[in-house]
Amino acid sequence: MTNKAGRSGSCILAGFALAAMLSCTTPSASAHETDKQTDKQTDRRVADANALAMTDTAPRPQPQSTRRSVARAEKGPYYVDFRARTAASWGHAFVWYGKTSEKAVEVAGLTPAGDTLAYVLGHITFVPSETGASYGDLDPEYLTASYRVYLNEADAKRVFAYIKELQASSPVWNAETINCTGFIGDIAEFMGLKVPHRWQRPENFVNSLKEINGGRQMVRLSMK
Repeated sequence: MTNKAGRSGSCILAGFALAAMLSCTTPSASAHETDKQTDKQTDRRVADANALAMTDTAPRPQPQSTRRSVARAEKGPYYVDFRARTAASWGHAFVWYGKTSEKAVEVAGLTPAGDTLAYVLGHITFVPSETGASYGDLDPEYLTASYRVYLNEADAKRVFAYIKELQASSPVWNAETINCTGFIGDIAEFMGLKVPHRWQRPENFVNSLKEINGGRQMVRLSMK
């Protein structure tokens, strides 16, 4: 009996030891499930973090409606285009003006009325003038310089009215004192632009006008 009891006790102790060893070396099923859930949560957090990073760094295009409104604000619905073209002499300076949505343009400039004789006499004395479109003003192949600026509707009404008034109050032309660059210079000055010295070739005058104003495209008249 004693030997049997001893052997039974040894078997029980051996069983406990084996169980303890198995518990230390073999993970339980519940431990596996816990690890899997932890891994899934970690992967999800990493994926969410990556998605957030991509969202923060990706460029966000501005809404189209906003871009359009900015473009309109920068250009405006009306314009005055200071232009120069070739001519038999030094060239000619004039302006186009009108509405951006329309193909038709108004032309204003100061030239001697008549033929070559009027031009020659205009270097000596004052001769009658013309203030509308002259030959070549509408032909792009003669264009040598251009500087276009834009206006809102209220300012355009004031500028266009001034151009009409200037045309009506410029009955004579003289090559040295009352000439085409002085004419468009008066328009630029009324619009609040800086104006270069006027006694230079029309092409140079228009390019200088653009340069000293920094190429600005939108003009807003100050309250007068």
